[in-house]
Amino acid sequence: MLKKICFAMLCSVAFIACKKDANKIEAIDPIEEVIEPVNDFKEVLGYKIGEVATDFSLIGTDGQKHSLASMAEAKGYIVIFTCNHCPYAQAYEERIVALDQKYKGLGYPVVAINPNDPVVQPEDGLELMKIRAKEKGFTFPYLLDEGQKIYPQYGATKTPHVYVLQKEDGKLIVKYIGAIDDNYEDATKVSDKYVEKAVDALLTGKAIEQTTTVAIGCSIKVK
Repeated sequence: MLKKICFAMLCSVAFIACKKDANKIEAIDPIEEVIEPVNDFKEVLGYKIGEVATDFSLIGTDGQKHSLASMAEAKGYIVIFTCNHCPYAQAYEERIVALDQKYKGLGYPVVAINPNDPVVQPEDGLELMKIRAKEKGFTFPYLLDEGQKIYPQYGATKTPHVYVLQKEDGKLIVKYIGAIDDNYEDATKVSDKYVEKAVDALLTGKAIEQTTTVAIGCSIKVK
């Protein structure tokens, strides 16, 4: 009888232990592993069309500090939040260079800013940014948003994410926000060049037909 009682007790303990283990497994939320970190609330707000954007002073791959004010001859700027590692950003690199080559001489240079935290995403550290800029032949300043203070002010959420600014009475007015074009996968199949159309409109004094689009890319990496 004693053996039966002991055996029953052991079975009971084993069942409870198994149940606890099962509960532990069930308690793991499979979505938890893929949820992106929530960024600063300001990021969700950011700038709207017609608002005044802030200038900045950020370190670039050339080892120098860069600001929009330092490009005194510019009529405006194509500010692009982008990075090294993101496949969407990589797909747009040649097109970003092309934008700079086409519009810099017309007064709208490209200024690229890497908003990612290099501790979270080591591929986006400054030293690797220098290598990337050289390998890809970047013709524009490629800056690091140290401390991630600038991208929340603008409201960037993706890489790449574009803000076209125009100088008006000494202020930087936001004129376009969103994607570069409508096909990140294949540049040869682009049917709507959002940024080019926006800058072309500004250059001719016309209204921009589509001032906002949805930026497609990787989420900005934060701690």
